[in-house]
Amino acid sequence: MNTDITASVKPEYPVVDRNPPFTKTVANFNALDYLRLFTITGVSVTVGYLSGIKPNIRGPSMVTGGLIGLMGGFMYAYQNSAGRLMGFFPNEQEVARYKK
Repeated sequence: MNTDITASVKPEYPVVDRNPPFTKTVANFNALDYLRLFTITGVSVTVGYLSGIKPNIRGPSMVTGGLIGLMGGFMYAYQNSAGRLMGFFPNEQEVARYKK
């Protein structure tokens, strides 16, 4: 079974890099990606704290929630950044930066 999305879906926008490496994808994070990452992390820390009030484990619950939010926020930002580089999301800034 072929799970490569590029084999079944054609990009709607110009392709900057068909298979971007990890370092290029992370370096391509923009302000909105970082905003989403930190918002998801902050909300997760808050939810972790509030869910630990009743059993009186606020600290460990808050740290666990924060780590889960940090990983989820990073994956969401990474997905958006890679999608822009591969041409699946609007990518005017990336085309201007990398197609010189």
